[in-house]
Amino acid sequence: MADKYRDTIAASKVTYDDKAVKDAVEKILTKHLEENKTQDVYKFLFNAIDLTTLTSTDSSQSVARFVERVNAFDEEHPELKNVAAICVYPNFAQLVRTVLEVSDVDIACVSGCFPASQSFIEVKVAETALAVDAGADEIDIVFNLGNYLDGDYEEVCDEIAELKSACRDARLKVILETGALQTAENIKAASILSLYSGADFLKTSTGKDYPGASLEAAYVMAQCIKEYYEKTGNMVGFKAAGGIATTDEAVAYYTIIKEVLGEKWLTNEYFRIGASRLANNLLSDILGEETKFF
Repeated sequence: MADKYRDTIAASKVTYDDKAVKDAVEKILTKHLEENKTQDVYKFLFNAIDLTTLTSTDSSQSVARFVERVNAFDEEHPELKNVAAICVYPNFAQLVRTVLEVSDVDIACVSGCFPASQSFIEVKVAETALAVDAGADEIDIVFNLGNYLDGDYEEVCDEIAELKSACRDARLKVILETGALQTAENIKAASILSLYSGADFLKTSTGKDYPGASLEAAYVMAQCIKEYYEKTGNMVGFKAAGGIATTDEAVAYYTIIKEVLGEKWLTNEYFRIGASRLANNLLSDILGEETKFF
């Protein structure tokens, strides 16, 4: 019996040999990392940040203060582009929409019962639709690891497609949770299933229960995005998240995406970094002095 999911994965030429991936990453970084340690790259990376607060102690007051710092950045540093988006839980979307005064900063919400993605599909769809109604421009959901590991690829893809429909005009980021998938083979398969189910972005990690982003995962995901673009003409974005705190770490991800996907992806429309600590570190390197703005 034909299995379109496994057939599509099998047809991909993207390597899933872990050693080959590691060697490819090392080769790219050895050759190109240093050339990207420039002020222009630092400024771009700052403008690619999804500034994130996702804690149990988030409140209306704390989130409002968080957003007000983004507003203040526009006033205090008019020479720099602001962050790309503010990422919050869905129940804060309307608050962010009310407080945010910067027109070119998007509102992103985690959804679909983040970070475990464990609930009824009806709950995930409702949460996503409510987040969009409340003002979310982007929705970050978690790939259904349980169904994937059970080999139920149809269920995995149907869920992504249903949540994509619930997004309406908002963009859908699918978080693969690469630290749980572990191998290049699993990351490749999860990337392909997500791409063909309507993902607008592939994202590495939640930064919660499992190891966060890795350069090897980014390389495999970028190769899948490239192959998908060559086959379909659809550009899909890439987002690194989970543990990226230093300027050098951010530049390494930039270098991988630049070398695999090219200049076309080097806009905050298609390249993001999810972070809470990175913004101040990048800002310090841009301004030339230690800065704790956020």
